[in-house]
Amino acid sequence: MGEVKHLCLVKFKEGVVVDDVVDDMTELVSEMDMVKSFEWGQDVLNQEMLTQGFTHVFSLAFASADDLTSYMSHERHAAFAGTFMAALEKVLVIDFPVVIAKPPPPLPPA
Repeated sequence: MGEVKHLCLVKFKEGVVVDDVVDDMTELVSEMDMVKSFEWGQDVLNQEMLTQGFTHVFSLAFASADDLTSYMSHERHAAFAGTFMAALEKVLVIDFPVVIAKPPPPLPPA
C-alpha cells in the first residue's frame, strides 16, 4: 500500500488555547518514530458553507498502514487523544493511502 496519511479536521471548543494543543501534539509525534511527518494549519478563507465549521487540520504521514495502527494503539497516543478530544467541538478523521497525482518539482542542485 505504501505511505498512509491520517487527516484530522477539527473545530475547537470556545476558550481552548490552540497553541497549547499544537505544542502537545508536536511533542507527542516528535517522540514517536513511526510518524514520518506532522503538519497542521488553520483555515484561511473562512467559507462556512464549505468548511462546515471546521477550522483546523492536522496531517500525519506514516510509511505504512501498520505504522498508523501502531501509532493509534500506542498508550501515549491514547492518553493524548483523551485530552485532544475534550478540547474539540467537532472532528472528522480520514485515513488514506497516498496517491501522488502531481509530484513536487525536483530540488535545484546544491
